[in-house]
Amino acid sequence: MTDELLLVSRAHAREVAERHAARLRDRDVADNVAVETYDHDPSELDVDADGTTYVVPMAAAPGRDTAQGIPGALPTARHCEPVGASPAVTRALEDRAREVVEAGSDASLALVAFGDTSRSGQRDATEEHAARLREESAFGEVTTAYLLQNPAAECVRYNLTGDRAVAVPFFVAPCEETERALPEKLELDRGGLAYADPLGAHEAVTDAIEAELAKARAIDSGTASVQPVATDGSGDA
Repeated sequence: MTDELLLVSRAHAREVAERHAARLRDRDVADNVAVETYDHDPSELDVDADGTTYVVPMAAAPGRDTAQGIPGALPTARHCEPVGASPAVTRALEDRAREVVEAGSDASLALVAFGDTSRSGQRDATEEHAARLREESAFGEVTTAYLLQNPAAECVRYNLTGDRAVAVPFFVAPCEETERALPEKLELDRGGLAYADPLGAHEAVTDAIEAELAKARAIDSGTASVQPVATDGSGDA
């Protein structure tokens, strides 16, 4: 029986997902590593997999798609948590910040996410990463902001106190939000605020995918007690 790892993402994130898939093939983590994407609704997925298929959503946080849409489209697969919820991703977020601003006590980091006023998945994941960054990174200040809820992205530059500051988009891949909406709301054209890349193909994200696969296999073998299914929330960007 074959053992497949399937990375499922929105269409705009296909290139990023393929880069992680290639790295995971090199690591020989499964008999097959594949990528499937959809434009608007996970029901567009058409996968006829043999054997055991483990699905990792290429999403920043739990949301409707990861909790309902993808499991509904692939009912026989084993469904893991979205990759962005993994603690390993905190390292990627810190690295993205350090690529454009040197960490230090006088440096501020703003973690900026999509957010959703009706569900908590995106906010919970964002705040957890921010808490770890406050504990583990050398940045003197770490704050959070959102496109669709408070604290609002428009207020980021006015709320930071460091002499140097960077905004890090908590998104799996470049998209309309990271390329247009956030730069406008952050008023990047005014200067004084650096802007990092989204998670993209950072190797820590690959590590997080592999960890989700290992967790799901452990549960299947009876050596773990927590089912790695996605919980409802928001933030599939």
